[in-house]
Amino acid sequence: MAETVVRYEFRGAALELFRTKATEVLVSGAAGTGKSVGALAKIHLACLQTPGVRALLLRKTHASLTASTLVTFRQKVAAEALSSKLMHYYGGSAVEPAAFRYANGSAVVVGGLDRASRLLSTEYDLCLIDEAIEVSDEDLDTIITRLRNGRLSYQQLMMCTNPGAPTHHLKQRVDSGRCKILYSRHEDNPRMYQNGQWTEYGSSYLERLESLTGARYQRMRWGKWVAAEGLVYDGFDPAIHLVDRLPKGSENWTRWWGIDFGYSNPFVLQCWAEDPDGGLWLYREIYKTKTLVEDHAAKILSLVRKPREGLGRKADPKQQADWEWTEPRPKAVICDHDAEDRATFERHSGITTKAAHKTISDGVQAVQARLKIQANGKTRIHVVRNSLVEADPELVEVKKPTCFADEIAGYVWPVGVKPDKREAPVKDDDHSMDTARYVVAHRDLGTRPGIRIIR
Repeated sequence: MAETVVRYEFRGAALELFRTKATEVLVSGAAGTGKSVGALAKIHLACLQTPGVRALLLRKTHASLTASTLVTFRQKVAAEALSSKLMHYYGGSAVEPAAFRYANGSAVVVGGLDRASRLLSTEYDLCLIDEAIEVSDEDLDTIITRLRNGRLSYQQLMMCTNPGAPTHHLKQRVDSGRCKILYSRHEDNPRMYQNGQWTEYGSSYLERLESLTGARYQRMRWGKWVAAEGLVYDGFDPAIHLVDRLPKGSENWTRWWGIDFGYSNPFVLQCWAEDPDGGLWLYREIYKTKTLVEDHAAKILSLVRKPREGLGRKADPKQQADWEWTEPRPKAVICDHDAEDRATFERHSGITTKAAHKTISDGVQAVQARLKIQANGKTRIHVVRNSLVEADPELVEVKKPTCFADEIAGYVWPVGVKPDKREAPVKDDDHSMDTARYVVAHRDLGTRPGIRIIR
């Protein structure tokens, strides 16, 4: 077999990561600095060089790993080894998780923590968690106990992430001395920076980041762990409010939909399920620009209904009788007040809508109240991870929010306005926040009676 030669250029944090043998390492940095590629390359080279190494490649969910990290691993790190048969991909079975298997007996097991039982039933030398900011402190402590395979002279948990708030448990883990942190910069990425100057790609990428504002700009451009000043929903805690799935028995819960119309700005649909105690669970979201309302209506219907038995492709999209719903129909569809868009949606979906309760201050307070932890230790709002149907590639490209969880982290009050004078949050990247407020206000504030003055 001909020798396969692969060249990696390790710089900055990637080079430090390649050299360190610390038990826990967090590679933190701005968007596009090459954090994941460097960590994936370290795992790949360890598996190529040492027979029998077992590595674990994780994200919070299996779907997010497949859509992002595995693509990077296949295309940017392991492409030559795959093509030359030094390794192959095994898709998994009922008893074994999916893995990249190497000819020398090494393996990189892949998966999400939403399917962790098989992944964590064995031992590893290395583990990489991509987008580690999504993972709980308890998850990390569990993973650490599985690093004891002993094929390498050290066992290591590597984590890659864009920064968040300085109160996040990852930063606290670093500050307490439990974890070594490496700061990755854009200059560390050879694709962006060569021979003392920015590449064409690097200049274009940085230009997009410069359009960001506030804490999002500081985190994504400069890699700083900073809090968003004046957060509207400072009670939102990803470790509490984000969940992996709807609970068992939710199949027949009451459903509520919210819609915020848009074209240049995102169109947002949110599907909420209400549990028997009145808690709301966001389980589906469409967040997309440059799509017509009638096309959104067709997409939404494709997600919630199927042809009646025996019809198949003969089912007429315009004939309600040809279709059956795969989940409960919404009790109400609460929309913003654009009359034309509401009429278009109703015409193409066959579903009537209700105008949203539009006053902002009381709606925000209603959402804040639901985010609080109740006396029973529970919250009255949950958001299912991966509830987003599909990320808008244009928004991803410019590092704009793409869903509820993205927006809420940067939803802020105007700077310099005293708390008792605040009337409305900053009107920027708030489309999902508006939609959620419509639904909560409809449930908690109700329809206020009209007042008729008789003279």
